[in-house]
Amino acid sequence: MLLRHAVMFKFKDSSSPADVKQVEDAFRALPKQIKEIKSFEWGTNNSPENLNQGFTHLFFVSFASEKDREVYLPHPAHKAFVEVLKPHLDKVLVLDYWSKK
Repeated sequence: MLLRHAVMFKFKDSSSPADVKQVEDAFRALPKQIKEIKSFEWGTNNSPENLNQGFTHLFFVSFASEKDREVYLPHPAHKAFVEVLKPHLDKVLVLDYWSKK
């Protein structure tokens, strides 16, 4: 089992595609900077249902334990990422759960 940290972003209308790419790149860099991240994947919404409420990006960060997540959240690299994100973030939704099979 892995602890999944699912993060969804809705960006501000004023954020350009270059701004959004900067956020994507900064988030994608975290697994190389924080050894507690066991796996990472991300993507953008392509659902035809139109139920995303403006959220466009989903990032999945996985940890082996809650202790690893506790290292990740205040980690300097994560905090630096949040500073890149803040000017462009309209809304965020975060759900953490233990994976089940």
